[in-house]
This record gives sequence, C-alpha cells and structure tokens, in this order.
Amino acid sequence: MEKVVFITGVSSGFGRETARLLAEKGYIVYGTIRRQADVPPGVQSVFMDLANPDSIRKAVETVKQKENRIDILINNAGMHTGGPIETIPEEFIRLQMETNFTGMVILIREVLPVMRKQGGGMIINFSSIGGLMGLPFQGFYSASKFAIEGFSEVLRMEVKQFNIKVVVINPGDFHTGNTSNRRKYLAPTDENDPYNRQYTITLSKIEADETNGWDPVILAKKILKITEKKNPSYRYIIGSFDQKLSVYLKRILPEKWFGKILESYYHIK
Repeated sequence: MEKVVFITGVSSGFGRETARLLAEKGYIVYGTIRRQADVPPGVQSVFMDLANPDSIRKAVETVKQKENRIDILINNAGMHTGGPIETIPEEFIRLQMETNFTGMVILIREVLPVMRKQGGGMIINFSSIGGLMGLPFQGFYSASKFAIEGFSEVLRMEVKQFNIKVVVINPGDFHTGNTSNRRKYLAPTDENDPYNRQYTITLSKIEADETNGWDPVILAKKILKITEKKNPSYRYIIGSFDQKLSVYLKRILPEKWFGKILESYYHIK
C-alpha cells in the first residue's frame, strides 16, 4: 500500500524539496500552501494557514475524504521573527507562537484520530538548533522551538501505545527563503531603540550564516531516509560539524561558559 504523506509548507525551502523527493519515491503526497503557488510534480496542494484553526481542520478533512488515512505527518511550515524581546511588536510575538507552535498542535490533534484508527503512523516535527539553545534577538523564534521540544517529548510517550512514532528534526543553517521572509517580521528598530546597535551587529552575523548555509535538498534527502525507517531515532540534528559541536558543548559545559561562547560568536559586548 502506498503511504500517504501530509506535509506543511511546500511552496519553498525544506518543504518543497522534501515533498518533491517523496513524490518521486512513490508516496502519495499532500502539501499545504497559504496562497496560490506552484508545487512539485506529483504533489497535491491543499490550502491551509497554521494561524487559522478552521483552515487546519478543513485541510485534514480534505485528505481524510480522499485517502481515508494519513501515514506520515511532516510539520515543516513555520515563520521566523527577529528583534529585541522588549521592543518587538506584540502582533509578531502572537503570530510567531500561533504559527510555529499552536497551529502545529492543532494540526497534530486533528491527525491523531486518523493514525490511531489505522493502527499507527509517524509524526515528524521540525524544531531547530534554536530549539536547543536560546539565540540572541531570536527570542520568540527560540521560544516556539523550545515549546516544540517539550511538546514532542510528551507526545512521543502518550502515543507510543498506538504505534505512532514521533521524530524531532533540528536543522542548522540552511540557505532557504527564511532570511528574506523574516524581513517582514523584524522589529522596526532605529537609533532611538536602546537595542539598535547590538541588534544590527548580531542580525548581520545571523543572516550571513543563513546565506552561507547548506542547500535544503540535503535535509530533504535525510527526511526521505527517516520516513523509510521502521524504528527512527527520536531526534536528528542536521547541520555542520560546528553546529553539532555547539549542541554537544551546550550539554556538557557550565551554562556560564557556554553563554560566553554564544556571546562571542554573535559579537555581543
């Protein structure tokens, strides 16, 4: 039986490349888009906005009506704010959490009854390196990813009895549309903002890392391998050696020492 995949955010980046590879492999792939967009051949598009619970329920119902099953749910879609915690607009904070966390939770709650009924499934949640350590001037992005971490740990235990596997993906820096898309959700700081100088310096470093990041197809190939595993690992950290090393150092070093490393890396005085 061909497996049915439901993947969010297939108009660009990780989602587009992953959906393309899955479709080429023979999976039945449904990919969500928020507005009209081209999707890879073999991928069936479904309109859905993670900030709109009604659209989430309609999207899941569409797939249920057509396929009567969902074998793999890939929670790829999200958004990325940037700015000082004190001065970033409140509407950006709400949108960040609604999109990256609350919307994902609602989607999973809609899909779980389908997976329980069919006797199992796999849920792949995209976190980030920023979900394992707080990144300066990305406070609410990191907060949304930290929330995914704790949520996924609990979900994994609760659904084990139904043969539903939960996997967390922690990407490092990849060259996607994330950098340009975040520009729409950056705190509008100026010389009157007390954080402006440091924010500008740190943001330059963040965006340089993203621009020089890996091609998203590298991650997409890894996701394809994960979907084919009978017993996948709980977590996959996908990034450069330095990024994986930073996760390891975060685990073993005293917090103050690791904090100094991050401050130096992001040029925080």
